Amino acid sequence: MSSPAFAAMPNAVAANCRWGRLRALLAASAFGGLALSAGTALAQPEKCPRMVAERPKVRLAALDAAMLRLAEATGPVHLTFIGHASFLIESPAGVSIVTDYNDYVRANLVPRIVTMNHAHDTHYTDAPDPGIEYVLKGWGRDGAPAHHEVTVEDVWIRNVPTNIRRGAGTEYDGNSMFVFEVAGVCIAHLGHLHHLLTKDHLEALGRIDVVLAPVDGSYTLDLEGMVEVLKSINAPLVIPMHYFSQYGLERFLARLGQEWTVQPSAEPFVLLSRETLPKTRTVLVLPGR
Repeated sequence: MSSPAFAAMPNAVAANCRWGRLRALLAASAFGGLALSAGTALAQPEKCPRMVAERPKVRLAALDAAMLRLAEATGPVHLTFIGHASFLIESPAGVSIVTDYNDYVRANLVPRIVTMNHAHDTHYTDAPDPGIEYVLKGWGRDGAPAHHEVTVEDVWIRNVPTNIRRGAGTEYDGNSMFVFEVAGVCIAHLGHLHHLLTKDHLEALGRIDVVLAPVDGSYTLDLEGMVEVLKSINAPLVIPMHYFSQYGLERFLARLGQEWTVQPSAEPFVLLSRETLPKTRTVLVLPGR
């Protein structure tokens, strides 16, 4: 069910692969790229938890060209696994985001937004490309937690701080899980997660549709711990990342496959929308690592 138009893309999206081509593909198939299980998604609230009631009311006279472009931006979210813990997320309005941006694995374009975590240098860089507009670090200064809440056209991003191991000790609020609301789809990147999630963490995450989960089972959370985390988040779609061998991935899939449907993809990308989220809990395996 993969699309020949993307067959040549190994681990990153080419810069000229844009929404005009995606719309053409969508016109030719029910769901471009990889088609997830058809049917109505799991019963969920319509919006990500964004405190809509607290937003200031916008009068029609206040609408400007940027807001009109946002209103016109429709279509799926394009998500590509670049490698390790990095994904490229492209919104219908053309906003590009790279998660855990670093010096080793990068997309073939300069994204508008990047997020980082600093457990290891494969998850951040001290020298981001100067063309990046927003650099969101998952750790704060002087031990304070990072706090991000950013809206860029049709994308809303926020973070939920977590702790990381430092030798025999703990660095409190040293990293973050990032949540991306794009076209009504709530995507959570768990970062370099080292511990189970508390009730406060889960409440801060809110409803999640897609989890990008580290599954190495050692440097991050152990296998059973990650399974417990994924159960507690209860998203309909899990995409594994941050594994170091095929054995490590297969070990995770064997365990999660006892309770989730495992669906491999021939391509490193998927198009996501609320309407096409799977009806049952699914693990989507994108090639690469």
